[in-house]
Order: sequence, then C-alpha cells, then structure tokens
Amino acid sequence: MIMVTGGAGFIGSNLQAALAARGLETIVVDRLRDGGKWRNLVHHAPARIIHPDELEAFLATHPPIEMVFHLGAISSTTASDGDLVWHTNVELPRMLWDWCAVRGVRFVYASSAATYGDGAAGFADGLEGLDRLKPLNLYGWTKHAFDRIVAREIAAGAKRPPQWVGLKFFNVYGPNEYHKGHMVSVIKVKHDEILAGQPPRLFRSDRPDVADGGQLRDFIWVGDLVDVMLWLLDAPAVNGLFNLGTGRARSYLDLAHAVCRAADVAEAVEFIDMPGKLRGQYQSYTEADMSRLRSAGFDGQFTALEDGIARYVGGFLRNADPYR
Repeated sequence: MIMVTGGAGFIGSNLQAALAARGLETIVVDRLRDGGKWRNLVHHAPARIIHPDELEAFLATHPPIEMVFHLGAISSTTASDGDLVWHTNVELPRMLWDWCAVRGVRFVYASSAATYGDGAAGFADGLEGLDRLKPLNLYGWTKHAFDRIVAREIAAGAKRPPQWVGLKFFNVYGPNEYHKGHMVSVIKVKHDEILAGQPPRLFRSDRPDVADGGQLRDFIWVGDLVDVMLWLLDAPAVNGLFNLGTGRARSYLDLAHAVCRAADVAEAVEFIDMPGKLRGQYQSYTEADMSRLRSAGFDGQFTALEDGIARYVGGFLRNADPYR
C-alpha cells in the first residue's frame, strides 16, 4: 500500500494515476473541497481518501503502508500566512518523517527549486551547503527549513526512514493542474490567453541584465517527475536530496513561441509590467544540476520543452476531457 499526500493535487494525482496503472493500492491524503479537484482522480480512484486533519488518527491505526510520497504543501509563492505555511510545509512532513522512521516506512518528499532563491549560490543539490541558500519567499523558506531539519537528523545519526529522498522540483507543467488558480503553469496561462484571442503575454524583466522574455527557467513535464518517483519506488537503496528538473534552462520567449506553434497561431508576444508583489522575489534563472541524480543511477531521458508543450496542448488542453 502506497500513501500519496497531496494525491488529489497536480503532481500527486499524476503519480497516483501511475501507481494505479501498476495495480498498486493507494491511499490519498488531501482536501477535495467544493471545486473540481476531484476530477483529478476520476480515472483512477484510490482505495481511500483521508482528510489531512484526520491523518494522525489514521496513522495511529498502524496501516500497512510500504511507502509515503509526501507531495502535499502550500505551494503558492505569494502565500503570506506564516503560521499556516510553517505548519503545513514543516511540521506535517516532520511528523511523517518521524512516523516513517519508527515504523520502517520509506519516505519521499517534495522540496522545491524555490529554496535556491535568486540562484546566486548555485543549484547544486544534496545536504551540503544548505546554509548558503537564501529563498526569496515564505514558501521557499519553509521548504528550505525542512531540508535543513533532514540534514540535521542525518548528521546526528538519528533514526530515519529506511529510504529517504527529497526532490527539489523545478517548474512543472502538465495535466491535472487546472485547480491551481494563479499558481497554474505558465504554459496553461499562455494557452488560455491564445484561446481568448489574445497574444501570449510575458512579464518585462525586473533586472537590467536580463532582456524582456529572456528570463530562464528549467521547465519539466510532469510525466518526467512521475518516472523519477517510480524509479525511486523500484530503487529502495537510493537516499538523498536531489534536484528534479531537465538540466536545461529555457527562456519564457521560447516557451511562448512553443505554445503558439502547438496552438497553430502566429508567434506574437506582448510584454507587460511585472506586478509589484513579484519584484525582487522573481527567479530570473533556474537550471537544475542533475549530476547527483544521474550518479545515483537514474538514466531516464527528460522531455524537451517543445515536445512537452505539444503533448500537453494536443493531448490534454484541446481535449473535451483534459484530465489524466
């Protein structure tokens, strides 16, 4: 039995779909609320859905769980409720870490590329050098805080899960993200603009050394994340804190043009001012150093940006049923 926290969310539901396709029994921990989030699970219902407020009581029943994929989090980069974000992004994974350590349950958790801040300290993963990183927002800071807790536990030789892995997700896109509101991927936003008859709009740069549309990010297809997590399921000896991107940064202008091509419209782009709340907190460059994951044995290939966008637009966004 596999537990996926955040399993009705974007990345979690894609993982849950892949686990179900393998014939594995899954338990999802999530809030469905009153929106359309339940649709992320309509093609692959889990054995159970546990509300997060009931999680500790459920775990106290000693369910026969083999592995926990902890993907649930408050992931908004503009979140401002420090108490809530700390509880969700730090205290909850700390509780799960301790439970898995005591019960001998394997544990994989989502960290984030937001921990790298503006990238001035580089993008080298692992537990070494975490003190050099300076996240730019509350979300990144709380993700970084839990990475540092893990590092202290490992350094102290404390009891740990039999397999532990943190994954620093970079910019993920793909199906089942439709409930995410303003945190939906840029690909989805640009496609929506095109459907509305508008050219895709990009933020002007807030840095004099970066051209408009020249901001670079490492964009990764959600299916590639799932492939890595399935590989970890099959590789119980792998432990560590790893980047999870493609290893190749691409510009927002490249992205916008690729969406235009996938939607079969002219490659026209409009630049707009960056909102004030993002200035000084906007990552203008991210690129995952993937050498550590490769050294650990992962030899899968990552989807090129143009191919991923064509798959997303043609295979999901243009379909009557866009869900995986």
